Amino acid sequence: MTARHRLNPRKLLLSKWTAAQPLNREKHFLVSDVLCDEEGVVLEVELQAVLTHRCQRLPWQSLQDAQTWKMGWQ
Repeated sequence: MTARHRLNPRKLLLSKWTAAQPLNREKHFLVSDVLCDEEGVVLEVELQAVLTHRCQRLPWQSLQDAQTWKMGWQ
């Protein structure tokens, strides 16, 4: 069983994250956008790598996986 972060999806914008297993020297990320459906339910977040500025979208729930993501910049 993997550990889970308790998150409020509405407060993710501009939050900082560290990849547990960095790829291509991309370790630190910032939530640059929060994507919602028509009713305002948060579906996805857009993470931007601080080093390369590359963006990726993923379901916000994936940030709850402590094996993959750590809260804050570490």
